[in-house]
Amino acid sequence: MLKIEHIGIAVKELATSIPLFEKLLNSHCYKTELVESEQVNTAFFKQGDTKIELLESLTTDGVISKYVDKKGEGLHHIAFEVADIYTEMDRLKNEGFILLNDTPKKGADNKLVCFLHPKSTNGVLIELCQEQPNLLS
Repeated sequence: MLKIEHIGIAVKELATSIPLFEKLLNSHCYKTELVESEQVNTAFFKQGDTKIELLESLTTDGVISKYVDKKGEGLHHIAFEVADIYTEMDRLKNEGFILLNDTPKKGADNKLVCFLHPKSTNGVLIELCQEQPNLLS
């Protein structure tokens, strides 16, 4: 694992949460993105090397919606950047961690992602992220 890539925060509505975090961080949201594979809208903030990702569910039965209904808005996951997501997934699986997906998925911010089940990480949802190479023709 190379570094903390971002901290994910589950919110009810980006329309309310973006202005709140802009005031809190004294920084503008630099990017919003729809991530269909996870059924979420995301908004990103950056201060130095630190990124914050806000996550809003697209559906009432989505993972983020269920999370907010159960636990309220707040910290959802910590994402770590990795050099090779396939190698890291194999290593962690061999170490006994439970992966929530067998192959990486396309995530926000041009990343391949995989999540680790909180049951195997002391209750913390962990995301692995690897930057996808830009494919230029």
